[in-house]
Amino acid sequence: MRRAIAALAGLAAFVLLWEGYKAVGNPEGTVVLGVRILPRADDLSMPHLLDVARRLGRPELTGGRPVWHVVLDACLFTLGITAAGFAAGALVGFVLAALMQRFRVVERGLLPYVVLSQTVPLVALAPLVAGWSGALSFGPYPWQDWMTVSTIAAYLAFFPVAVGLLRGLQSPSASGVELMRSYAAGWWRTFVKLRLPSALPFLFPALRLAGAAAVVGAVVGEISTGTRGGIGRLVIEYSREATSDPAKVYTAMLGAALLGLAVAAFVSLLELPLMRHRRRVEVNVI
Repeated sequence: MRRAIAALAGLAAFVLLWEGYKAVGNPEGTVVLGVRILPRADDLSMPHLLDVARRLGRPELTGGRPVWHVVLDACLFTLGITAAGFAAGALVGFVLAALMQRFRVVERGLLPYVVLSQTVPLVALAPLVAGWSGALSFGPYPWQDWMTVSTIAAYLAFFPVAVGLLRGLQSPSASGVELMRSYAAGWWRTFVKLRLPSALPFLFPALRLAGAAAVVGAVVGEISTGTRGGIGRLVIEYSREATSDPAKVYTAMLGAALLGLAVAAFVSLLELPLMRHRRRVEVNVI
């Protein structure tokens, strides 16, 4: 209930901030020393939120499907690509975190490069991935465009999982580790029975962040590679009509934002049963 109230309060605050700035803001934007520090408040740059909601119900083209239907189909297409990239990125991040926890030399040698990998601009990375993956194939199955987008999504998703899980795997106290050693437990049993359960409070926030990052990677990948059918491509197509139909552009942006929230909410649903089980175990132990 608290989370629901907080979400509704945040949504109400956003609506009030948007409409309030549009009511009192300068249509040409606020400029200080020749630099625009606040956006334009005219209808072309900031349409009313009610106009955006109404545009969702009107046809995309004359006699065509309503905009909400087109946006929903595009979000579902991007969701499939995001799911593949998220799964691959989470798996890579899990393996890297386990290796870095197991071998200190791997952590010292690999962790700086894991952090450094996130400084590469996606706009420059996407054409590079599309270029070298174009000649790949899996037997009789050639490399598809959506695989390139999933690779970019995985590239953004693995980082928070690797760093967050590594911190969680290193969180057990020294006394707990010594207790496992006194039972003659090896690394794998200690990992499963002690380190991995202790890492759950660190893992799920990292997974939520990875899910949102995978959506960003998928959208940017669709825009950079020109992959059709997704919400990223829809943003580009609707942006061409920004001068004549500005509310239409925001419908695609709204779809992309809701897609990121949906992925994060799905991860939170997975978290509930596991964390409740963990709390029951802790209570029973105490």
